[in-house]
Amino acid sequence: MNKRQFLRAGVAWAAAAHLPASAFDRWSTRGTYPIGLEGGLNRDPLYRVGNYSGGFEKVLPWRAMAPSPEPLALRDSPVSGLRYPVAFGHRTPDDYLDRWPVTGLLVCRDSEILLERYRFARTASMRMTSWSMAKSVSSLLLGICLDRGLITSYDDEAQKYLPELAGTLHGGVTLRNLSNMSSGAAVTHDVDNSTIYPRAFLSSGSDIAPVVAGWNRRAEEQGRRYNYNELCPLTLGMVMRRVTGRSLSEFAEEALWQPLGAQDMATWTTDSHRNEFNCVGFAATLRDWARLGTLVANRGRAGGTQVVSETWVNEFTRWGPLDAQVRHGVAMGWAGYKAHMWHIKPDGSRLSFNGHHAQRVIVDMPTRTVLVQTAVDHLGGWQGELLTLFEACTRI
Repeated sequence: MNKRQFLRAGVAWAAAAHLPASAFDRWSTRGTYPIGLEGGLNRDPLYRVGNYSGGFEKVLPWRAMAPSPEPLALRDSPVSGLRYPVAFGHRTPDDYLDRWPVTGLLVCRDSEILLERYRFARTASMRMTSWSMAKSVSSLLLGICLDRGLITSYDDEAQKYLPELAGTLHGGVTLRNLSNMSSGAAVTHDVDNSTIYPRAFLSSGSDIAPVVAGWNRRAEEQGRRYNYNELCPLTLGMVMRRVTGRSLSEFAEEALWQPLGAQDMATWTTDSHRNEFNCVGFAATLRDWARLGTLVANRGRAGGTQVVSETWVNEFTRWGPLDAQVRHGVAMGWAGYKAHMWHIKPDGSRLSFNGHHAQRVIVDMPTRTVLVQTAVDHLGGWQGELLTLFEACTRI
């Protein structure tokens, strides 16, 4: 399916199917939003709103990143009359929010906020967990490590920096193939997370390092096939902690979070050794997620500061001979992947941070338009409708 067919199918589904009003009751108990792990990490819908907006910080270990002493200013410049096409008419952003379980929606361009909405009693001050949008944050940190010469080459093997991984499957994988989800490991995301998460994240003795070192089942040679999994970014996180001599959160605070002008504290969940489980778990306010997207849209610059080099932005927005397996239409029929960034267009001009249960930061490079969405479910035809809404936003 090409992108046009995908969008048409998504919009057609969105026009025909949506959640009835009564379905929204499953995320609330008489207007309250409980937190806790009683229903598992994400299985019970009743706990998602509360857990995904700060509740995880009350039940899981985490590290903090302090905001900038001089936050990058954002101006409220709300647009009126914004509408997007559906099968037999048009809808508004509020129509979209009435149809899908979205907790926050923000659209900005550079320093101007064009649209900002919250539902389920969420507010602008709440940190929203990212799920796998954290992988894209890890990508930005990887680029900074390369910019600073802490990592010599994107094509170095992980074991160059982690000699304890010498002879293991992940030790012999290049940083490029790790960030492209092409390690060659025999790992199935939806199946093996039931092993990876308890051992590396959720148990009282959780430890990322032995899980990565001990996963040596090989399906194929590295670089041959895109295979989305958590072990690839976890290995990169180990490399970055080693070359910086700091936790990822400490490094991110100094090298990314404060230089980009973040306004609020961010957090990152960890294993029992306080090592960030960096495939998920980065939490920030919507406005700071928007600042991250704007950093990408401006090719690594925030205000007058080059936070991440344009060289790295160029790297993750195009594909070379060593990235053939993750090109748009090859990795997936409707999308591409590169260095933990998802790509909606084949020319690299529209990319996305993607997270479980419909978390998104979508960036249109030509217009520098950024959309942030946080939500509590990914079922239904919301994605086609969201992309159509975003397309309308790029024309404002």
